[in-house]
Amino acid sequence: MKGDYVRKKNFYHRHIGPSCNEINSMLKELQYSSINNFVNQTVPKQIRFKKKLNLPNSISEYQYLNHIYRISKKNKTYRSYIGLGYKNTITPSVIQRNILENPSWYTPYTPYQSEISQGRLEALINFQTMISDLTGMKISNASMLDESTAAADAMFMIYKEKIKKRKIDNNYHFFISDEILPQTFAVLKTRCFGLGIHIIKDSHRDLKKKYNNKKIFGLIISYPSSLGEIYDYTETIQYAKCHNISVIVATDLLSLSLLKPPGEWGADVVIGSSQSFGVPMGYGGPHAAFFSTHEQYKRFLPGRIIGISVDRKNKKAFRMALQTREQHIKREKATSNICTAQVLPAIMASMYALYHGKQGLIEIAKCIHEYAKKLEFLLINNINHHLFQVNTFYFDTLRIKTDFISKIKKVSERKKTNFRYVNKNHLTITLDETTCQEDINHILSIFYEAYNHQNKKTYKKIKYHTNIHDKYRFPSFLERTSNFLEHKVFHKYHSENEIIRYIKRLEKKDISLIHSMIPLGSCTMKLNASSELFSLSQHEWKNVHPFVPEKQAMGYHFVIRKLKKYLKEITGFSGVSLQPNSGAQGEYAGLMVIKHYHHSLQEHKRNIALIPSSSHGTNPASANMAGMKVILINTTSNGSINQDDLLKKVKENKDLLSVLMITYPSTYGIYEKNIQEIINIIHENGGQVYMDGANMNAQVGLIKPAYLGVDVCHLNLHKTFAIPHGGGGPGMGPICVASHLKPFLPNHPFQKKNKKDEKILTISSSPYGSSLILTISYAYIRLLGPYGLRKCTEISVLNANYIKKKLMKFYNILYVGENNTVAHELIIDCRIFKSTNIGVIDIAKRMMDYGYHAPTISFPVEGCMMIEPTESESKEELDRFIETLISIRQEIKEIEDEKFSKENNVLKNAPHSIDILTQNEWKYPYSREKAAYPLYWIKERKFWPSVNRVDDGYGDRNLKCTCV
Repeated sequence: MKGDYVRKKNFYHRHIGPSCNEINSMLKELQYSSINNFVNQTVPKQIRFKKKLNLPNSISEYQYLNHIYRISKKNKTYRSYIGLGYKNTITPSVIQRNILENPSWYTPYTPYQSEISQGRLEALINFQTMISDLTGMKISNASMLDESTAAADAMFMIYKEKIKKRKIDNNYHFFISDEILPQTFAVLKTRCFGLGIHIIKDSHRDLKKKYNNKKIFGLIISYPSSLGEIYDYTETIQYAKCHNISVIVATDLLSLSLLKPPGEWGADVVIGSSQSFGVPMGYGGPHAAFFSTHEQYKRFLPGRIIGISVDRKNKKAFRMALQTREQHIKREKATSNICTAQVLPAIMASMYALYHGKQGLIEIAKCIHEYAKKLEFLLINNINHHLFQVNTFYFDTLRIKTDFISKIKKVSERKKTNFRYVNKNHLTITLDETTCQEDINHILSIFYEAYNHQNKKTYKKIKYHTNIHDKYRFPSFLERTSNFLEHKVFHKYHSENEIIRYIKRLEKKDISLIHSMIPLGSCTMKLNASSELFSLSQHEWKNVHPFVPEKQAMGYHFVIRKLKKYLKEITGFSGVSLQPNSGAQGEYAGLMVIKHYHHSLQEHKRNIALIPSSSHGTNPASANMAGMKVILINTTSNGSINQDDLLKKVKENKDLLSVLMITYPSTYGIYEKNIQEIINIIHENGGQVYMDGANMNAQVGLIKPAYLGVDVCHLNLHKTFAIPHGGGGPGMGPICVASHLKPFLPNHPFQKKNKKDEKILTISSSPYGSSLILTISYAYIRLLGPYGLRKCTEISVLNANYIKKKLMKFYNILYVGENNTVAHELIIDCRIFKSTNIGVIDIAKRMMDYGYHAPTISFPVEGCMMIEPTESESKEELDRFIETLISIRQEIKEIEDEKFSKENNVLKNAPHSIDILTQNEWKYPYSREKAAYPLYWIKERKFWPSVNRVDDGYGDRNLKCTCV
C-alpha cells in the first residue's frame, strides 16, 4: 500500500518544480501562512470554484504508460490507400530519434530571439529553400498549420492585396475547382462566410465557358487533383492572366520532383502539405503545410518568413524577417492570425529532404509512380470485366470505375485495407513511399476475390512488362526539366553519420527548456514530461489515416471522448470542439461560432468586436479574419478594463455588438474582481463574451470560465496542458462553449453530421485537428489528477508573486491586483531606463549572456517585459533568474553612474558570442569575464550564443529567404 502511494505521488513531485520546503519558504517570504491563505488573497473570492474537480485521481507514470499502451491497441492500423492529402511515409529513424523525440528540438519557443535560435532558423531556411525549389516560386514561409488553412490564407492574402490596391471591390467572387480536397473546400467555405466573399464552385474547364461575365478575383485548382488526375491547365491560366485572376495551386510536394512545378506555368501561390516528407499521419496531424508565392506578396504573406541577415561582426545570421507583419503588431490590420505554426514538423520535413537529397526524392517519386502504373496494368488486364481506370494522367492515384464497389469494400475491410470510395461506382487508390510488390499483390487479391465471387470464374494472371508504357503517365511537356535542391546543404548529409552530426550542430545553437527557464509571459513554457510524449512514436498512434472508419480508430476516439469530458469539467462548459489546431485558430473558431449564433437569430448586422487593450495580442487579428470590426477598450491606470469606456462603446454600438474578447487573468497579469459585472453588461446588450484561454494556467481548479458567465473560450493545449511548443509549433486550440452555442460547433465533411442541422463551420483539414498530440494533454490530466491540476495553478501563481516580491526593489512592477498580488505573470517596466539609452531589447539581449531566454517583450505594453515562471521551475531556478535581472539592473546603474558610456557598455554590446570573447584584441571598457561570466554559477552552465546581435533592419532591407 505504501509503495503504491509513493508511485502515485511521483508525477506531481516531478512536474511541479518547488519542493514542499521551497513552497513554504516562498510563502514565508510573501508573509502568508499557507497556500490556501495566499490563494484567497490573490484570486477574487466571488469567482472562486470551491469544490474539487470531478476528474479521475492521478496515476503513476508506470501505470499511465501501461494504460495508454492498452488504449493504443484499440486502433486498427489497416493498410490505407485513401489519399486525400494524407499518405503513409517512412520517418527516418535518425530524424525520429534526434528531432521528434529530442527535448532540445521540441521544447524551445518561437525564434523571436534570433541569436539563441540559430539552429532552428537554419533548419527552417532549409525548409523554405526546399519549398521554393520544388514549387518553382521565389518566396516561401516557414510553414502553415495544414493544407486547407493554407489555401484559405492564400485566398485571403490575394483578396486583401487587391482590395488594398483597389483592384477589386466586394462584389468579386472566388472560383473553387470542384476537384480540390473536400476538406479544403469546407475550410474555404467557412472563411468566405466570415469575410463575406462570394464563392463559385465548378470545373476549371467551365471557367471561361460559363463565368465570362462574372467578376472573379482568384481561383484555386489542384495539381494533381483530389481524384488523382493531372490536368493541363494552360487554357485556364491564360484566361486567368487576361482577366487579372490570381491563381492558387494546391499540389503534392513529392510529385513535383517529377512534375513541372506550378511556378513555371503561371501559379501566383502554391500551397500543400509536407506530411509525405517523413511526418506520420497521426490521425490528422500535426503536419507542416507549405506556402510559396511571388515577391510582390512578401508583405502580405501569412505566417513567418525566415530571412538571412548579418550580425554586428558581419557574420551571416538567420532571423524571422519582416516581423512587423506579425499579428501581435499589426493587430486588426494583420493579413493572417498565424501564431503557432508547425515548426517541428517543418524541420522534420526539411531533414527528410536533406537526408534523401534531390536524387533520393526523385527515386522515391519514380518508385511510387512505377507501382501505380504497374497496378493499373495488372488490374485492367487481369480483371477486364466492368473495371476501368479513369485518370488519363496521374502520379500516384488511380481512379477506378467499377460496378463491384460493395463487393470490393466488403473484401477490403475483411483484408484490413482502406480505399477511398468516391461514390457508388468509383473508388481511388493512392500509393505511397511504403508501397512494395507485396502491397500490389494484396490489392490485386482483393479485386480478384470480389470479382471471382461475383462471376464464379478464375482470371488468368498477366505479367507486367515495364516496356509496355511510356516513361511517365503524364504528358512530356509536364515533366520537370528544372533543377532543384542544388544548394550544397542538400548534398552533404546523406549518411546517418553526417546528418546526425549536422542535427547536433544545429541543436547546440538553440536555447530550450533543457538549458534554463523560459519565462515568457502568456506562453506558459512548462515541463513537457517524457511520459506524456511516448505515444507520439508508437505505431498504433502515428500511422492512422484521419479518414478511416471510426471503428478503426477507437483508441483515438476513447482519448478524444475522455479529453472532451475532462475539459468540460475543468472549464464548466457543456460543449467542446478539438478541431482548431492552434491557439489563434481557436480564437477564430470561437468568433465564428458566435457569428453563426447571431445569424441564427437573424441578427446579421452584429459584427462589432470590443477588445480591451489588456487582451491577448492575437485577438484583433482573429476578429479581422472573422470579418468583424474591432473597437478597442481602454484600461485604467491599474490595468483593469475601463468600465466607463466599455459602457460608452457598448451603448454606441448596442445594435451592432457581437462580442467582447477578454483574456482572464488579463495579459497585464491581474485578476479583475469586476469581471462578472463586465460580462453582464455585454449580455444585457445582446452580445456574447469570448475568453482567450492563453492564461488558463492561472485558472485550472480555481476558476471555471463558464461560471463567470463566459460564452466561449479556447484553450491552448500547448501552454496549459503541456503540449511542447516545438520551437514555434505545433499547438492545439480547442474551444469550449456554453449550451446555447453547442449547435454551432465546427463540423467536418468526413465527420458524421446532425441531419437536423447541416453546419458549414469547418476550421481545419482534419476533424480533430492535430489528433496525435491530443494524447499529450490526455496524459497530463491523467497523471496529475484533480489535486495536481489545482496545485499546478496555485504554484504557478505563487512563483510569479515570489519573483514580483524579489524584483520590486529593483524594477517597477507595472500592474498589481487588489491585495498587491499578481496572477501567474507580471510586467516589469523597462521604459524608466530611457535616460541611459537602454531599452527593453538591450536587457533581452544581455539575458542571453546569463543563459536565459528573455521574457515576452513584444506585447502587451511596449517597452516592458512580461514574465511567467510556470509551476515547473524550482525555487533554485527562480532565484537564478531573479539574480540575473538584479545583476542586469546593477549594470544599468553603472551606466547611470557614468562608469560606462551610453553607447559602449555590456548591455548595448550583448550578446557576446565566443567569437568576440576569443578575439586577440579586446576593445571594450569592461572585462571579458564580465561579458561572459557576470555571475559565478554561469561557468557551470554557460550557453554560448552562436552569433552576436543580429541586424534586423539589414535582413528586412535585403530579404533573402532561401539558402544563398
